[in-house]
This record gives sequence, C-alpha cells and structure tokens, in this order.
Amino acid sequence: MADVRPIIDEVTPVEAFRIMREDPGTVLIDVRTRAEWAFVGMPDLDALGREVWPVEWAVFPTMAPNPNFLAELSGRMTGPRPGRMFFICRSGARSMAAAAATGEAFARRGIAVHCTNVAEGFEGDRDREGHRGRVNGWKHRGLPWRQN
Repeated sequence: MADVRPIIDEVTPVEAFRIMREDPGTVLIDVRTRAEWAFVGMPDLDALGREVWPVEWAVFPTMAPNPNFLAELSGRMTGPRPGRMFFICRSGARSMAAAAATGEAFARRGIAVHCTNVAEGFEGDRDREGHRGRVNGWKHRGLPWRQN
C-alpha cells in the first residue's frame, strides 16, 4: 500500500464558511459536547442546504475522550466521503486534535482526507475579563448560528 498522508490544516471561521459555500463536497463537524450544543448554540448551515454533524470529541461532564468518535463520524458518512472535513469546537483546540486524529485514522486505512480545523472555534478566545464571544470565533464573526 502506498504511503498515504492526510492534509491537516487550519482556516478562520469566515474562510471556512466561504469554502463550504463554494464547495458542496464539504462538511462541518462540531466536536463540542451535547451540553455546549444545547446551551451555547451551533453553527447553522441551512443557507448552504446542509446540516452540521455533531460528534462529541470528549464526553460531558467528565470530558473523557469519546471512544466511539471515529465510529460515530464514519456512521454519518452514508454517501460519498466528503472532499474536505471542517472541525469546530469552542476555541479551536479540541477540533484541531479531532482533525489530526481523523486524518491519521483514515491514512492508516489508505484513504487520503483533507481535515481542516476552524481556528478560533465557535465561541473564540477569552477577552481580558474572561468572557468568550467578544474577541473572535464563529459567533463573533457574524456567521449563521442557532440556539435550541
């Protein structure tokens, strides 16, 4: 088998949304917890005619790694494999880990994938007062999102 290497990179939320708008072969995987999805909100891709794939990287409240992450992610791929997978979390750390792990797992199976971290995440970095959503991130950049 040839040596397969994944593409793992990072873009801003605005760039991610632009690429997803232009390329229907992309998906957005929200790796935050169920609690975050429910109480903080989620990106909204309705304008693109797509849904966000919620797959926990770590499980609330213990934040233990989700042992079923790759199986759950693979289970969402019912059609053709996405050409590019974007990963988002609160501020970009968990999603970078998820993007790297996903890319490496597919590469071990001989499948090259393009995994992109959404830098800044959904809520972004903390400001000087310790609050998120005021400095950067998906929500701060004015991208579509919704809350239950």
